[in-house]
Amino acid sequence: MKTILKVAAVYNILWGTWVVLFPNQFFDIVGMERLNLPMIWQGVGMIVGVYGLGYWWASYNPLKHWPVVAVGALGKVFGPIGFLGNYLEGIVPFEFFYTLIFNDLIWWIPFGYILYKVHVDYHWKLS
Repeated sequence: MKTILKVAAVYNILWGTWVVLFPNQFFDIVGMERLNLPMIWQGVGMIVGVYGLGYWWASYNPLKHWPVVAVGALGKVFGPIGFLGNYLEGIVPFEFFYTLIFNDLIWWIPFGYILYKVHVDYHWKLS
C-alpha cells in the first residue's frame, strides 16, 4: 500500500508539473485543439499535483490516512464518468480519453485494494 501511494504521488506530481509548465503539449500530442484559456488546464495540473502530495503523506500510514485515498479514488471514478457524459453529448473529443488511462483507470484496482484493506481491518477490529 505504501508503495502504491508513493508511485501515485510521484506520477501525480510529475503529471501536474507537466501540465502547469506545458499546458498545450497534451493537446498537441493527441491532435486536439488547444484551449482558449490554458490556465484552466494548468489549474487541473495544480490540483493533480496537490493530490500527489496527499498520496505521499498518506503513504506513511495508508490505513490511518484512508480518507485521502478515498477522496483520490472518488476523483478517479468521477473523472471517467464526467468524460463519458461530455463525450456522449459531443462536448469533448474521444482523444481526451487518453488522460483517463493513466490518471484514473489504472489506479482503480490499487486504490480499491487499499480501501478494501481499510474496510477489512476496521471491520475485524470491531468484531
